Amino acid sequence: KEDEEHNSLVEWVVPNAQKNAMEPVRLTLRPGGMSEILQPHAGEEFGYVIKGTIRVNYGGKYHTVRAGESFYFKAGKRHFIENKSGRDAVLIWVSNPPSF
Repeated sequence: KEDEEHNSLVEWVVPNAQKNAMEPVRLTLRPGGMSEILQPHAGEEFGYVIKGTIRVNYGGKYHTVRAGESFYFKAGKRHFIENKSGRDAVLIWVSNPPSF
């Protein structure tokens, strides 16, 4: 799913994963791109950065995550991911429950 508004590309790793408890996707954020802003919800989020550097905004606080690093948090606060660099960033993002 190409999202021109957010300058990103979402690719489903597991077809029809929206019906499962977890939903893993491969997210490519182009320079200046970002994910959708997700409101607090029950569940958890995990990500692993394959390429580039991202910033995870969780409850208004930013955390930089680089290639080879991961993040994990309970989804109880507003959150999104952005790419402030001049190069593409690629990550695997697993959401529970599905949200993509």
